Amino acid sequence: MTNPLVRLGQLGQSPWLDFITRDLLDSGRLAGLIRNDDLRGMTSNPTIFEKAITGSDHYDDDIARMQAAGRRAAEIFESLAVDDVRKACDLFRGRYDQLHGHDGLVSIEVNPEFAHDTDATQAEARRLWKAVDRPNLMVKIPGTEAGLPAITAAVAHGINVNVTLLFSVDRYTQVIHAYQLGLEQRVVAGKPIDRLASVASFFVSRVDGKVDPELDRGEPDDPLRGTIAIANAASAYEAFQHSLASPRWRALASLGAHPQRPLWASTSTKDPRYADTHYVEPLIAELTVNTMPPETIDAYRDHGHPELRIRETMSGAHHRLDQLRRRGIDLDRITHDLEIEGVEKFAGSYRSVLAGIERKAGAISHRT
Repeated sequence: MTNPLVRLGQLGQSPWLDFITRDLLDSGRLAGLIRNDDLRGMTSNPTIFEKAITGSDHYDDDIARMQAAGRRAAEIFESLAVDDVRKACDLFRGRYDQLHGHDGLVSIEVNPEFAHDTDATQAEARRLWKAVDRPNLMVKIPGTEAGLPAITAAVAHGINVNVTLLFSVDRYTQVIHAYQLGLEQRVVAGKPIDRLASVASFFVSRVDGKVDPELDRGEPDDPLRGTIAIANAASAYEAFQHSLASPRWRALASLGAHPQRPLWASTSTKDPRYADTHYVEPLIAELTVNTMPPETIDAYRDHGHPELRIRETMSGAHHRLDQLRRRGIDLDRITHDLEIEGVEKFAGSYRSVLAGIERKAGAISHRT
């Protein structure tokens, strides 16, 4: 029987891993996932790196060496992250070449402290692109209002972009425009667009994490429970389909442009009442990515049931969202709050990993 993760790729949805550690890279486990599960990409963020660096001793020797050389915590963190992402890019390079740049991509995030600073985000994206120096790198830029022109500028510069922290369909449609505008600027400048890749990371389960408690204050066991995040994502996919049918996109596609695929993020199950594949099965769709943490990858490999279900999911999405409005729950308010909280969460993780590096460096210095 076909591995369910492999079957996802056959159906047009690329399974990516939302996780990175040095041990995963050096032990051969990532190579095994690529080989056996047809894993097609990898995402990282400050929270993932915080756990990897402060939660293990795999980075201690490098921290000690750079600390002795007078490097600051921020410089040490970036060096560690760039090194890991570069190694991951090399491991995925075969997939990248085989799939003509469509997959085999690895993401690194700009400093989340710059999420509301367009100029700083643009500069950070260019610097990270140059530092990693791999064609299958993706630079993650938050899809904030300030991030939108930075997305356009990065694409126009020839940088693969992963737009992160998307929660609302309205913001997502702005991201589609920002991507296409960047491509158009490259065309005007006489530059190629046929090897550029982009994804738009639409967060899923976090929406239910906010909506479900509000539903619980009304009707116990409300039938909308656990459905709104999926309906919201399905509406985003509908917007994606509409964008591909536009004359604007068709003109870019004729020049070889790759579509900016929706990437389903935050697809692990937080509520134990839901199945561990709850946020995977209904969102299987062509031209999409699902980036899953290791536990969700393992669960899907073990008991996933891959089928193209997005049309069925889309068919009931508007009704569910209408029902939510009838209950007096404002999804726009919730997604706005989630964007703010998401930026702060990643910024907090960034500050925390720097503090952790400083603690490790101090402890190592004390021992020596």
